Amino acid sequence: MAPARSSHRFRHSMLSLFVALATLVAAARAQLSPTFYTSSCPAALVTIKTAVRAAVLLDRRTAGSLLRLHFHDCFVQGCDASVLLDDTGNFTGEKGAGPNAGSLRGFGVVDTIKALLEALCPRTVSCADILAVAARDSVVALGGPSWTVPLGRRDSTTASLSLANSDLPSPASSLSTLLAAFARKGLSNTDMVALSGAHTMGQAQCPNYRARIYNDTDIDAAFAASLRAGCPATGGGGGGAPLDVSTPNAFDNAYYGNLVAQRGLLHSDQELFNGGSTDGLVRSYAASPARFSSDFAAAMVRMGGIGVLTGSSGQVRHNCRRVN
Repeated sequence: MAPARSSHRFRHSMLSLFVALATLVAAARAQLSPTFYTSSCPAALVTIKTAVRAAVLLDRRTAGSLLRLHFHDCFVQGCDASVLLDDTGNFTGEKGAGPNAGSLRGFGVVDTIKALLEALCPRTVSCADILAVAARDSVVALGGPSWTVPLGRRDSTTASLSLANSDLPSPASSLSTLLAAFARKGLSNTDMVALSGAHTMGQAQCPNYRARIYNDTDIDAAFAASLRAGCPATGGGGGGAPLDVSTPNAFDNAYYGNLVAQRGLLHSDQELFNGGSTDGLVRSYAASPARFSSDFAAAMVRMGGIGVLTGSSGQVRHNCRRVN
């Protein structure tokens, strides 16, 4: 009986931890408001939306890049724009972390938005809020759902290379690792599966899926073969491939249909549909675009409340790349 009691205690401890973290996230999110800039910078939202639309028209990959910036920001010491900081003599930023180096894009678009907002409303709109709104507008630009973004985040004065390396899930992650990583941020299993649907847009580089297309067995043979020509089994180089091979330039639920057909690009993608606890949810999203859109929007709001700085904490950076 001892092992059973131990297992029960472990599950109870994990549940208690999740509830506590979810409560903290909810409390932080409650300090935000969608009308935060109504008086101080009434043109803030339309300015961000216009700039995002222009950037996506020039390069549709930008939508996925801006969404990814927000995710990679929130998972490392909270949604505080720490991901945007360049290295300084006082700290090493997050841009060079394993999950970020050579793959994060969109910094120039954020710089442009910040410059526009500084001209309109100096020292008012935070870089963290820019990332949150730009992520929403990027999804909408590719035909995805919209949601109301709570605002009032402030920017960090430091960044953490070590946390970026430890807290961002790897493309080689197992299902249990993914679920645990999201639970540590106060996000549920449903949130994890819904947020993974962000991989309906964007690309991955060959090193991130090489092992999958040569070693994994839970992959459609024709799909794997089609990728090998652009991603050699050994050596450097290799190109990239869309995370959603079906509709790479649209935000939709095709990602989940790909998983059901064993055409997930990353090992961590296919883990969501591989005989585990999330199979049913994947099938549900594959069958219902409406349910996916609704759950994704709700999960984005929850993720956007992780570890936010509000009130007098942090600062509003004048330049998103450096502390004031």
